[in-house]
Amino acid sequence: MHDPGNLLPAESQPVIRILPMPHDTNAAGDIFGGWLMSQVDIAGSITASRRAQGRTVTVAVNEFVFIKPIFVGDLVSLYTEVVHIGNTSIQIEVIAFVERGCVHGACERVAQAKLTYVAIDQDRKPRPIAG
Repeated sequence: MHDPGNLLPAESQPVIRILPMPHDTNAAGDIFGGWLMSQVDIAGSITASRRAQGRTVTVAVNEFVFIKPIFVGDLVSLYTEVVHIGNTSIQIEVIAFVERGCVHGACERVAQAKLTYVAIDQDRKPRPIAG
């Protein structure tokens, strides 16, 4: 997923697809950055929990780059990739693309992020991630 262009990750499905609505905008009419950050964290946590085979918690947003604005009506697709697995932690890269208007397949990369999650047990203590 490290291609910096607008191409969707080959042979990959988005973890989340969502359509931002008017209540997700800031005063300028663009989608709030915080709205996108929330969606990115959800997508990353899905991948982290699947790979860790259990509950994970977000411990760091290591990087978050906003590339282009998102507008009401854009179809936002979030793709994830496991970047690193430690003993109890897992780093996930998330890339956000949009399809603007009704142009199916014409995508633009709008953001990318790296987040770190820690696997936890039922007592909310860090636990090892199985190999």
